[in-house]
Amino acid sequence: MDFSIKPVGDHAVKIQFNEAVSPQLNRIIKMFCEDLEYAAIDGIEEWVPAFDSVTIYYEPSRLVYKEICKKLRHVVPDDGEDAIVNPRHVYVPVLYGGEHGPDLKRVAEYNRLTEKEVIVRHQQPDYFIYMLGFLPGFPYLGGMSETIATPRLPEPRKLINAGAVGIAHEQTGIYPVASPGGWNIIGQTPLKLFDPNNDDHAFLFRAGDVVHFYEITEYGFSEIKEQVADGTFNVKLK
Repeated sequence: MDFSIKPVGDHAVKIQFNEAVSPQLNRIIKMFCEDLEYAAIDGIEEWVPAFDSVTIYYEPSRLVYKEICKKLRHVVPDDGEDAIVNPRHVYVPVLYGGEHGPDLKRVAEYNRLTEKEVIVRHQQPDYFIYMLGFLPGFPYLGGMSETIATPRLPEPRKLINAGAVGIAHEQTGIYPVASPGGWNIIGQTPLKLFDPNNDDHAFLFRAGDVVHFYEITEYGFSEIKEQVADGTFNVKLK
């Protein structure tokens, strides 16, 4: 495995994997983080995985730079062959268009498609989750069709509802909580992506999952939303 280690300030290092971003590299990074936790290296405080790197924070009074580099080289997988796993598939219901997807028309017009064609093309891919971030539980998804890629809004909205499904350039994503944002909102899911009151499962997604979107009606949206609120809805997983 080709990688480099560089300092980030005086109490962190960054492991940069010199590989193209892919689901396989993501699994290697995930395996590295699991091995790092198992190694329990004294002085390491936390680590943050990204698309093609991991930043590790440490306590300089307990672990010097040269020493942490040496220890980390023993943790990085040699080739990543053991990182081949069967991902969890999560099926996400979406009500497209209308007040739930006010920018569906903009995306369609920008790409010279009908609104229905945008919906179909948005549902077709299997979206791989590379990492969570930006907002608690926000999934960074890979795999969206370039045929529906659309620039961000010229002026961000002051508030976007939780569950909003959006497109920004070549990426699609789901807002886990209400937030300002400039993504093109094409729909909304009634699922709850982040629940701070759930100690066991605060996040719906995890890195390495595969997301599938499927269209629902207004009635279906209301029904699922009620079931989510009272805890009786079971998210479809495979």
